[in-house]
Amino acid sequence: MKLSPILVFFLFAQLLSAQIQDKVDFVRAEVLIEPTPFENRIKGSVAYQYNVIEVVDSIYLDAVNLDFSSVFLDDAKIDYDYNGRKIIIKKKMAKGDTHKLKLDYVAKPKQTVYFLGWHDTVKNNEQVWTQGQGKYTSHWLPSFDDMTEKVEFDLDILLRQDYTVIANGKLVKKDTLPDSLGYSWQFDMKKPMSSYLVGFAIGDYNKKTVESSSGVPIELYYEPTDFLKVEPTYRYTKHIFDFLENEIGVAYPWQNYKQVPVQDFLYAGMENTTCTIFSNQYVIDSTAFVDKNYVNVNAHELAHQWFGNLVTETSSEHHWLHEGFATFYAYLAEKEIFGDDHYYWQLLETANALQRFSGDDGGEAIRNPNAGSLTFYEKGAWALVMLQNKVGEEAFKKGIQNYLNKYAFKNVTIPYLMEELEVVFNTDLDDFEKLWLENPDFPYNQVVAFLEEKNVSIKTYFELKNKIAEQPEKTEAILKRAWKRLKSNQLKENLVLDYGDKLSPDFLGDIIKSEGLKVRQAVILSQNKISDELQTDIEGLLKDKSYTTMEAALYRLWTDFPQNRSKYLNETDGIMGFSNKNIRLLWLTLALVSPEYNPDLKALYFDELSGYTGSEHHFETRLIAFQYLKSIGGFTDIVLKNLVESCGHHVWHFKKSAREILSDFLQSEGNTARIKSIYPLLSQQEKQYLEKTLGE
Repeated sequence: MKLSPILVFFLFAQLLSAQIQDKVDFVRAEVLIEPTPFENRIKGSVAYQYNVIEVVDSIYLDAVNLDFSSVFLDDAKIDYDYNGRKIIIKKKMAKGDTHKLKLDYVAKPKQTVYFLGWHDTVKNNEQVWTQGQGKYTSHWLPSFDDMTEKVEFDLDILLRQDYTVIANGKLVKKDTLPDSLGYSWQFDMKKPMSSYLVGFAIGDYNKKTVESSSGVPIELYYEPTDFLKVEPTYRYTKHIFDFLENEIGVAYPWQNYKQVPVQDFLYAGMENTTCTIFSNQYVIDSTAFVDKNYVNVNAHELAHQWFGNLVTETSSEHHWLHEGFATFYAYLAEKEIFGDDHYYWQLLETANALQRFSGDDGGEAIRNPNAGSLTFYEKGAWALVMLQNKVGEEAFKKGIQNYLNKYAFKNVTIPYLMEELEVVFNTDLDDFEKLWLENPDFPYNQVVAFLEEKNVSIKTYFELKNKIAEQPEKTEAILKRAWKRLKSNQLKENLVLDYGDKLSPDFLGDIIKSEGLKVRQAVILSQNKISDELQTDIEGLLKDKSYTTMEAALYRLWTDFPQNRSKYLNETDGIMGFSNKNIRLLWLTLALVSPEYNPDLKALYFDELSGYTGSEHHFETRLIAFQYLKSIGGFTDIVLKNLVESCGHHVWHFKKSAREILSDFLQSEGNTARIKSIYPLLSQQEKQYLEKTLGE
């Protein structure tokens, strides 16, 4: 049977995709892109230099849904095959040859590059940013989904709008374009990296530059309106950088470092080489710093510059080498900043989460390539905590140094690491690997024993819990007897969270009057109902310097003391809360459902609350607004339009939540007709989604 040309190409492409392209070595890429944000479009060109290691008759690049206009090999136009995912150049090439491959193309990426704010009426919120985690850079740049192909990527970005452009490497030149409409931004990298670490961000940014003790420039970007939040957002950044260089013992491997907050980012942050992009929900004021700061994410993404970027896994089976290490070193950075108590209690919290996750069905092995984030991150960090404890800090540090230096700018597997560690430790680590890397269960009892040995307050915590378990009717008496000798705020906070609903108003009132902010917060978080005796003390928490405390106190007081609702609303009017506006959204909802409160302003309150469902707001804000409006029956046509638009959002968990809210709305009689009535307001894509949802 003769195979069709299309089938032959398909089979050839499938064969290539199953192979590692190890007979050629791509060493350098000169990338030129011109984004056209209003069209969600990128015009691009990339020139690769590569060396032939063994004789080959073809090469390929990953390229998802790109439109190629021309391909040149050594300046001569050449034919190519393309199936929408891979572009294949068929040509025999001799061992030792060096070639240059140039590709011109247009991309209209449906993922990986995100164009935000270009089609709404809000000024100065326009952004473009990338998220190529894993293997997605090929959606906008012909490159390599395989992480083992490391290339020095130099980017030139042309932008015909007056915004700041940030990308990997050092900005070596910024030129005005010939027609004076925009600029050319030229970035230079000195060392190779995997394609998924190529990234850029565009937006309205200012920057503050600090320098590490070793002389590395650290650029801290922020939107101009956030200038008062720069210090609390980036607090301890230089400290973290200096600590990690010293703790890891290997110099930061790149020429500079940048951090850029963006709207509606998919995750907390992403460690693009030299250029971390992170969620602007971590752009905070000093009050928010207490409960939701950037310190851990800051340290985590910076640690990736060594673990993931300098040395890179070969496949997801070895993902511990990225996420376990970044999580571990971020915890050490927090220990350096916030102290031992913070560190060990954080470890206990993650141990409890892992124990719950393991449950009756067992957990996941760290070496399971399909494991989830909790396993790779938290169990992975715990493995390193216990390994460091087993061999000692000095030997651990030396082993990590040898590993990083030996495999710098290369790819690694777990056996590579273990081999280096065994040499330094002079001991066999098979038992460690079996217990921590291959065993799906989490050794909870072992880690609790470790924590009790290392931290007095955790040891005391479990002793008190055991006493209370034996005599639950004496909970308050046991805690009162111990309270004055307890020195740890973390210990007190956790005891109140566990037992606060069983303590008397007098005891809780004393705690509010005499203890620190987080312990006071634990009181309000532990209460299902506020007693009359505790009312005055809880009212004082409305002014506490914590948005979490204020939110909980407002809701609890409003619920439990309806006669004072106007008073509580007046006291908290104008407080926005975290970046997601948690307090303001709660306040608006409570103001709307309090009949006696400012009846003449209800329409303004409703317009403000429903306005927060619009696409110009962060998805966290929008989701909270949708949930509150659902609870009070406030779905107008505009809110419904925004809800339908959210069902196609690029952040999957927000999209999932929006779809669930819409599905619940459609269960009620008459609401299908309401949805159909807003069809004229919807885009074609949104109409298609609704028709599919409604089964039409």
